[in-house]
Amino acid sequence: MASSGEFLRRSGPIPTSKMAPSAKSGRTAATARGKPLKRAFFDRSVHEVAPDLIGATFLVNGVGGIIVEVEAYHHTDPSAHSYNGPTPRNRVMFGPAGFSYVYRSYGIHWCANFVCEGEGSASAVLIRALQPTHGLAVMRRRRGIEDECSLCSGPGKLSEALGITSAHSELPLDRPPIELFARKERPEIAIGVRIGITKAVELPWRYGLKGSKFLSKPF
Repeated sequence: MASSGEFLRRSGPIPTSKMAPSAKSGRTAATARGKPLKRAFFDRSVHEVAPDLIGATFLVNGVGGIIVEVEAYHHTDPSAHSYNGPTPRNRVMFGPAGFSYVYRSYGIHWCANFVCEGEGSASAVLIRALQPTHGLAVMRRRRGIEDECSLCSGPGKLSEALGITSAHSELPLDRPPIELFARKERPEIAIGVRIGITKAVELPWRYGLKGSKFLSKPF
């Protein structure tokens, strides 16, 4: 398993010249929304972090939006990738909190997760949907669609819209190209069972912005 120092050495900032055209203006607008989230934010129970991410702003190279839907995964849960122990793919889940975990679902879609809890816990939050706010033109070009509500309404969709791939796995969540900004107010949060779970009893570990039109599925 790689150490936190090894993760940091792998994750140097991307030069500004390689950032999306909207990156600078996007970062300024996001800063106005709230304070940058630090890795310490994720160093606590995944069940505390998951609902606290609703309303936060998530950007990759300046492109992204407001998190409106997430799911929590704990290492004691058979549906978690970490349930059977560390592998080359999921090793970052067993490291310190505050790093990204990106995996490919069904060999098609990339899915972005935020590692939570103390080292060895191997728990994470899956980011399921965003309300697009930064770099809409870039997202529309990447997805090949115009409908704003459909740009990021699912984990695979938002990863495609933000340009997320395996290259974004094991990166710190508080350094470029990733930016996260705290919400200013606590929104009304909907709670329900996770989607497509087949390996565990359905648990109410899905959280979303109540009434949002940007969700992957209604609650």
